[in-house]
Amino acid sequence: MLSDIEISQQSIGVPIVEIAAKLGLEPQDILPYGHDKAKLRLSILKTPRRVEQDAKLILVTAISPTPAGEGKTTTSIGLGMGLAALQQSVCVALREPSLGPCMGVKGGATGGGYSQVLPPDSINLHFTGDFHAITSAHNLLSAAIDNHLHHGNTLALNVKRITWPRVIDMNDRSLRSIMVGMGPKNGCVRETGFDITAASEIMAILCLSTDLDDLRSRLDRIIIGYNQNHRPVRANALNVTGAMVALLKDAMLPNLVQTLEGTPVLVHGGPFANIAHGCNSVIATKMAMHLAEWTVTEAGFGCDLGAEKFLDIKCVEAGFNPCAVVIVATVRALKMHGGQPRDQLKNVDLKALSAGLCNLEKHIETIQAFGKQPVVAINRFHTDGVEELSLIEARCGQLNVSVSLAEHFAKGGAGAVDLAEKVMAAANNGPLKPLYQRSDSIPDKISSVAKTAYGADGIEIEPAALRDIVRIKRQGFSELPICIAKTQNSLSDNPKLLGRPSGFKITVRRILINAGAGFLVVLTGDIMRMPGLPKRPAAEEMDVVDDNIVGIG
Repeated sequence: MLSDIEISQQSIGVPIVEIAAKLGLEPQDILPYGHDKAKLRLSILKTPRRVEQDAKLILVTAISPTPAGEGKTTTSIGLGMGLAALQQSVCVALREPSLGPCMGVKGGATGGGYSQVLPPDSINLHFTGDFHAITSAHNLLSAAIDNHLHHGNTLALNVKRITWPRVIDMNDRSLRSIMVGMGPKNGCVRETGFDITAASEIMAILCLSTDLDDLRSRLDRIIIGYNQNHRPVRANALNVTGAMVALLKDAMLPNLVQTLEGTPVLVHGGPFANIAHGCNSVIATKMAMHLAEWTVTEAGFGCDLGAEKFLDIKCVEAGFNPCAVVIVATVRALKMHGGQPRDQLKNVDLKALSAGLCNLEKHIETIQAFGKQPVVAINRFHTDGVEELSLIEARCGQLNVSVSLAEHFAKGGAGAVDLAEKVMAAANNGPLKPLYQRSDSIPDKISSVAKTAYGADGIEIEPAALRDIVRIKRQGFSELPICIAKTQNSLSDNPKLLGRPSGFKITVRRILINAGAGFLVVLTGDIMRMPGLPKRPAAEEMDVVDDNIVGIG
């Protein structure tokens, strides 16, 4: 493992204009943010493609996450560097980290070891301000709603049916439910709350918009609540969506950075996959595919969450068809799924590993259900036993699934060359098969995902969600795709059920309309859209020493 000193010695990187040049870009195509990062102008997408070869998209996903770690982002970065080591034209496209998890329990999201994106401290903290712009645009609309109520409520908004919350990019459970307008002359007293910025519909809108005109149209369509006649009231009725576009104009531009080895990386957009759709922006993915032959992108958490939403929402919406899918697994995480305690994961335990392989097998089946044949990447830890690695390889062999022992963390791109070669060999243009059709009924769409991606026996829809379905059908939104909010820690909606649970049903509590983003948010189990900090948050370990930030990641 690299020391902080070794990482800091490599963390300067080459000038960002040189990274842009690797993608065929000229200085006028970029807006530099200092030495090591830049935004790319959207006008690039209107120019001819910069490479002759057809664009090929690779999705990196993972098994169900555990505290032992899987390393999906680290593997995405490593795969990009492995392709570059093979002299391939490549660009990686990742999500931006949220301050909430960075200060909470998850830590940073720029990779690790010799498989990192630079500059890690900037990316993990304020970066180019995209999250702040999204937070500001969202809360401008929130402020406009309460201002409208204060000045007479000519839209006849039902105060008890305002659905637009506020957001903040921090884990803060105390803000989940609040009262506003308290005190004399402070506006209308009503109950509301905060979501985390990654769960904002504005985040989803930015990540699914194709240009500024599309952004404006989607912002206009946002439903902020309902009037006294039970009809939806949209954001454009408050006349602030133009100002929201102004706040988001620069945030729409993808951010260009680099790996430790100088491979180009676009980092843009950051919805979570457990409470949102979990993919980087459509614009960034299109930009990477426009500028390189191979695009490596990731989807949050396991195949049941990020990959399902990437394939059922983002790919269908944007017309993407990945040529390959990588499922990241670690010996440690699989042993944890098999029942080995976290404090014993360094010990060889073939029994626990064998029991935990069922989780990997389920995710393989899920990707195959989409018509794709995955490649399994074993993200190697130095504590992995040879017999443990052989057991995973043997099981993948029995399933006729290609497997690669990836050592990018310790060796950089050279450690991911085998993975890159196997992904290239597996690449094909077979058709993508979504798990449901947009015309299916809402219960059928939810049931299809629950049964196919989660392995559930079915779904149970609570009375409040049944009323939601009636309202959604009446308002004409029933053909929207679904974005299921579910715990990331289990294939089920119970975070304590590891491995491959069976004999369970998914409980649907509520269904929300994100008319601007263009999907329905299905709330299951006890999932919340505002996380809380752990007893000992990562922020307690972070500080500035000799002008260097320490404790990130």
